[in-house]
Amino acid sequence: MARSLRLILAVLVVCSSAIAQDKKMVAVMDFDYGTVRSEVQAYFGTDQDVGKGISLLLEQKLVQDGKYRVIDRNTMDKILKEQNFSNSDRVDPTSAAKIGHILGVSAIIVGSITQFGRDDKHIGGGGGGYGLGKVGLGGLHKNDSKAVVNVTAKLVDVNTAEILAVVTGSGQSKRSGFGFGGGGGDWRGGGGGAVDMGSSNFGNTILGEAVNAAVADTGQQLDDKAASLPTVKVQVSGLVADVTGNTLVLNVGSNGGVKVGDQLSISRKVKDVKDPSTGAVIKTITNQLGTATVTEVDAGSSTATFNGTGTPQVGDVVKSQ
Repeated sequence: MARSLRLILAVLVVCSSAIAQDKKMVAVMDFDYGTVRSEVQAYFGTDQDVGKGISLLLEQKLVQDGKYRVIDRNTMDKILKEQNFSNSDRVDPTSAAKIGHILGVSAIIVGSITQFGRDDKHIGGGGGGYGLGKVGLGGLHKNDSKAVVNVTAKLVDVNTAEILAVVTGSGQSKRSGFGFGGGGGDWRGGGGGAVDMGSSNFGNTILGEAVNAAVADTGQQLDDKAASLPTVKVQVSGLVADVTGNTLVLNVGSNGGVKVGDQLSISRKVKDVKDPSTGAVIKTITNQLGTATVTEVDAGSSTATFNGTGTPQVGDVVKSQ
């Protein structure tokens, strides 16, 4: 019975691993919000990076849906900082493709916010309009509020910079009610501090509801495109630069397509076979020593744990399996 249970668990682990490997890895860039910056400043009382806020919400949506694997945001930001990529590079499809190749992902998701705002109407009573201040006294009035958020996202192939898909997510929220007093909106959280768009305080506002609806719509459309992504096999090629016990430092990193968790082959060159007529090397004979599992990665190097019967040395060959 115990043996059968262990066998079932082993099969489940293998199946789960296979499913995870079949998912395409993507990176979500901060969305551009230049076309709605004036509206953002009007609503919040100061400039807020709503593009980054929406991209973070979209990351969460994609991870929860399980159609993609999404690269860790901190890892991505660290690599982009090391490579000196600007915010404009993140939006441009060609530059984004280069970024995606460095990150080792199958596709990059870039986008922009094309509509972000509210349309509040106050009928009757004294005064009207929306505002960030307190509600004043006045006659009975009816409040009709509507928030609209539209987001456009592009799925970009990292190898060709081809735009594989363009989706537009839309979100609206409406509220109506009666009250006393003049103008005044129901927004809370503007006026200077950074706004956490993932917080419940924001999500419960009319604008937050519209944002979440737009993100959900965008994420669902991207989920529907997951099967159409090309499978990308990155071929890693490098050398062992340092050996300390079973810990190896490799001379290839994220720039060469290495990612944490990669299983790489470690082998030693036996000889080069040369063309007798030209002297050019036509084949290299190697002897495999074992494998190495990558544990840390930076732009130009990586650290891996060796497993095998051989003894690795500086200069041994590192390749994808």
